Amino acid sequence: MPELLHSPSNRRDFLKTISVGSAAIAMAGCATSSAAKSDKEFHVALISDTHIPADPAEAYRGFKPYENLKRIIPEIVAAKPELAIHCGDAARLEGKVDDYKQLSTLLQRLTTAAPVCITLGNHDDRTNFGTVFKAVAGEKQNVAGKNIFVLEHDVARFIALDSLLFVNKVTGQLGKAQRTWLAEYLKTATDRPVLLFVHHSLEDNDGDLADVDRLFELVKPHRQVKAIFYGHSHVWSVKERQRIQLINLPAVGYNFRDQDPVGWVDARFHREGVQLTMRAFAGNTADNGKTFDVKWA
Repeated sequence: MPELLHSPSNRRDFLKTISVGSAAIAMAGCATSSAAKSDKEFHVALISDTHIPADPAEAYRGFKPYENLKRIIPEIVAAKPELAIHCGDAARLEGKVDDYKQLSTLLQRLTTAAPVCITLGNHDDRTNFGTVFKAVAGEKQNVAGKNIFVLEHDVARFIALDSLLFVNKVTGQLGKAQRTWLAEYLKTATDRPVLLFVHHSLEDNDGDLADVDRLFELVKPHRQVKAIFYGHSHVWSVKERQRIQLINLPAVGYNFRDQDPVGWVDARFHREGVQLTMRAFAGNTADNGKTFDVKWA
């Protein structure tokens, strides 16, 4: 369930257009840009799986998710991204109102500097999220039971999909209505790369995206779809399937395995691909500071 909200900012020229489904946190700089050039880059902070609890002291596997997000917010702000995207599981387990209140407090500094978009994962709750974060800008896509947003920049179209199926149950699903919408949308969105963002991982396990194969069949004829970004597994990886780049974002809250990093990704998008710089602060930090150059096929 993605949503964009407005936070005051003087960055009025980085977006070409914005349309939104019903959920994220801040939208600044929503005016049409006549100055944007196709050769420019688009600087985006990518985060996922923050798992913010109502109690800041709550810990899991020796990590404190509240403290982790609190730690990286100044780092993200200092990097001066033009947008931040959160790929779901914003709340700890059940998406409680108090979880989102803590999240809102933590994000205040970031939302005054850049728009923040949050897609909801299986540990989020649509109703509770909506009681804390109120959308004030954007056009909701007409998809029954799902919430989607489309952000258009000169370098790419960013589409946040909704894979939340049940709160605090692992498996996710796009569903027929959302897949139908995407198939129709892609028929006309052909003039620049399309990048998809979703919470659930894209493997064939019981806890992954249940209709992942249908998603790949859907996008197969649309060569403008270049990459899918997702979270859920708390793993950092860059893979490829059917020429589409698959970027699995690390978790901010905690890892499941010692071999995986805890952190965020600094992304610089351009027409031909994206440069991804790992910002790992805990867990396996071997890739901290490394940049991965991903080219669109």
